[in-house]
Order: sequence, then C-alpha cells, then structure tokens
Amino acid sequence: MRISMVSVGTKMPGWVQAGVDEYVKRIQSSLGFSLTEIPLAQRTKSSNISKCMQKEAEGILARIQSNDYVIALEVAGTHYSTEQIAERIAEFKTDGRNVVFLAGGPDGLNESCRARANEKWSLSKLTLPHPLIRILLVEQLYRANSILEGHPYHRY
Repeated sequence: MRISMVSVGTKMPGWVQAGVDEYVKRIQSSLGFSLTEIPLAQRTKSSNISKCMQKEAEGILARIQSNDYVIALEVAGTHYSTEQIAERIAEFKTDGRNVVFLAGGPDGLNESCRARANEKWSLSKLTLPHPLIRILLVEQLYRANSILEGHPYHRY
C-alpha cells in the first residue's frame, strides 16, 4: 500500500514545503507517501471558473490509476478524529490498495473528481488556506500511523 496526494497548486511558500517535507520524511518508509502537484489553471477576472476547474480535474484524474482508492478532501466531507483516521489507515493497509487523496484549487474540486472519489473527507470545519491542507494531511497521516505503531507521538 502506498498513500499519495494529488494537489492543485505549485510554488508553495517555503514554510509549507518545509512542513510537508518533515512529515513526508517521517512516513515515507511506512506509508510510502508521495505528493503530485497539478498546475493551477490561470484565472483572470473574466475567466470561466468551471473551465479552469475542468482543466485542473483533467490533470488530477490523469494521475489516478483505475484500482486506486480515492479520497476527495472537501469541506462537505466526513469528519474523522485522529483515532478514526488511524482505523482507516489500518483498513487500507489490510486491503493493500493504494490510496490517493485529492485536494482542489481555490475553487475546490470539479464534479468529475468528486464522482471518482470513493470517499470524501473534511479535515476541518474551519476555512483553511489551501497550502495548509497539505501539512495538515501529512501530519495527521503521521499521527495516525504513530498510533498504529505504538509510537508516543500521539498523546492526549
């Protein structure tokens, strides 16, 4: 099993890349995490947002294999506690299927990406900056995996 994230947006601020890199380093051996960036479709005041989102969706969907288990990250998704995420990770490990998390751009995910998703997760009820989602996801994956491995990182 490998876990990956396909996310719209490139050229993240240095602090975002540093945070993501730190947690990826921690989970690389156990979860095989990888991040694929899809370029943000150029937007202007007169842009057709639906067309921009469709272009981004094409890039996202091109990176997903037919047998991947896909989880769309969006506000309307299911909320999980860290312990519940650990349970889901354990199930994914048992199934042996690759898991791909999808994160859209500033306007979210196109309907075609949501339709391809096996599940929809929400990482918070808060409105968060898009770059922060990357750090939040990899940190929670690390924390969930540390629970499964009996590592003391996760404390109450």
